[in-house]
Amino acid sequence: MSLDRLLDDFEAGQISRDALKKELLRQSFIETGCAKIDQFRQLRTGGPEVVYCAGKTPDQVASIFDHLNRHNGRALGTKADQAHFEAVRAVADARFDPVSGLLSVGEAPAAPAGKVVVVSAGTSDLSVAEEAAGTAEFLGSRVDRHFDCGVAGIHRLFSVMDELNKASVIIAVAGMEGALPSVIGGMAMPPILAVPTSVGYGASFQGLAALLTMMNSCAPGIGVLNIDNGFGAGYLAHKINVLAIGERNP
Repeated sequence: MSLDRLLDDFEAGQISRDALKKELLRQSFIETGCAKIDQFRQLRTGGPEVVYCAGKTPDQVASIFDHLNRHNGRALGTKADQAHFEAVRAVADARFDPVSGLLSVGEAPAAPAGKVVVVSAGTSDLSVAEEAAGTAEFLGSRVDRHFDCGVAGIHRLFSVMDELNKASVIIAVAGMEGALPSVIGGMAMPPILAVPTSVGYGASFQGLAALLTMMNSCAPGIGVLNIDNGFGAGYLAHKINVLAIGERNP
């Protein structure tokens, strides 16, 4: 029974308050045998349940996607690999991007909204940058990409500053010393989501050096995500974007 039907029956006095509570609890998640999928996340937060595929077997990921596809018609998975993709496409019409590790079922909203700009320091940061961009696009934001714009050749960044200033929010992805968000923060108006990557030589400590640089930035207006968390940046950027353009229900 749909949520709207339940509420209509309750208002009409056809079911009791206790019966309504029990049915809402029963419908609040989908039991797959290996996972409990949050059925009402989209209603509560405006964003769907997303599957973290790493550490899950291909069969487990396929089962979760099968349930999400049948109940919601759309599903997104992160940190997926080819084996996950092969298993999911046996049960649904799936797409897989091996660069970002994003696995999806269902189409993105027909009319992308607003503007999120993703800028990365180097080509080696591409997987995290694409995870951020692909996530925001799946959720319904329009995304512009500007890659390989790191501070080692800062003229490359200057060449896209006009586009950065047209964004609702900027995602800045960088490894090594992680200076890119600070430079952008000193020149650009939109809020910046800084994503450190694990790219770098020994003293980068798998992204810790970039993380600390970004957290200690002198430039204001920067929020910092976890190391390699392109998904978190894309999800948050979409939420900021829809609020910036006045849409509460993306």
